[in-house]
Amino acid sequence: MPYKLKICGLTKPEQIRELISLKTDFLGFIFYKKSPRYVLNHLKLEDISKISHTGKTGVFVNEKTDTITDIADRAGLNLIQLHGDENEDFITELKQKLRPDVKIIKVIRIGSTDQETTKKIEDMIHSHLSIVDYFLFDTDSKAFGGTGEQFDWNILNEINIPVPYFLSGGISEENIENIRFLNHRPFAADINSKFEIAPGNKDLEKIKKFISKETKEVI
Repeated sequence: MPYKLKICGLTKPEQIRELISLKTDFLGFIFYKKSPRYVLNHLKLEDISKISHTGKTGVFVNEKTDTITDIADRAGLNLIQLHGDENEDFITELKQKLRPDVKIIKVIRIGSTDQETTKKIEDMIHSHLSIVDYFLFDTDSKAFGGTGEQFDWNILNEINIPVPYFLSGGISEENIENIRFLNHRPFAADINSKFEIAPGNKDLEKIKKFISKETKEVI
């Protein structure tokens, strides 16, 4: 594929095993209790720790640093995705507590696409640049993601993105081809609700078709 693939909101062991066999780059586990894909309703931390994969990503929303660190250690997470309102001081403290090899993804939620929004995004990128490994751009929502709604990707052509980023927010078979219009292509695509039968229950046949299509096409 012309970019890496992250599949988020995983809850079922048999689906996780099949996605690993499909060489999925990042496996997303949501540790936000209000999410319909809250992983601890389905799997224990010990279960996740036994999954042999280098892209296990824990998604957190405004969680305490000690809680994130504890879950990261017990589940053997490789990446931490901060999907809430975590600021620079919070991330700096978290980095000091995490294992040195754990990478941090900071989510920037995008709603409107006016000049004020563009300036806020640029300021946020600049202020977090030295303390995160990746950014992830997602559609802004009260639910903190998983809405299936797409933001206007054109805004990404208006800003400088000096580190690799994940593209999220309503990615589907129909709109993924529009990645070719981005000046700075994403490091990875993050898919979730558009590839589900129900929250946390992935449509594996649809995912296979998506991977097959993207592997054959040069974007």
